[in-house]
Amino acid sequence: QVQLVESGGDLVQTGGSLRLSCVASGSIFRITAMGWYRQAPGKQRELVALISNSGETNYSDAMKGRFTISRDSAKNTVYLQMNSLKSEDTGVYYCAAGYRESTIWRIDYFGQGTQVTVSS
Repeated sequence: QVQLVESGGDLVQTGGSLRLSCVASGSIFRITAMGWYRQAPGKQRELVALISNSGETNYSDAMKGRFTISRDSAKNTVYLQMNSLKSEDTGVYYCAAGYRESTIWRIDYFGQGTQVTVSS
């Protein structure tokens, strides 16, 4: 099993920035991809960004250019730098972990989530 613990969610004003962090523990030796999903109120969970062990990234088009994903493999940690935040970025942000296999990103684990609220 893999455990994921997120931190960094907060209340921020429109146009502000936040950095989310997620630490992975447990059976992480098999994990080759980590990243973030989010769920806005009344909507389905959606992809934000993923990053593989080799540094390959996969961003949702809606976040590309404003959000940056990175990872520190030595610390088993993935980060999400969010800039120019908009009210529609409000939601629960979930850390995710899984596998990068050929052309497929397969996510098997999610954290409990951290709340991001963007207010005007």
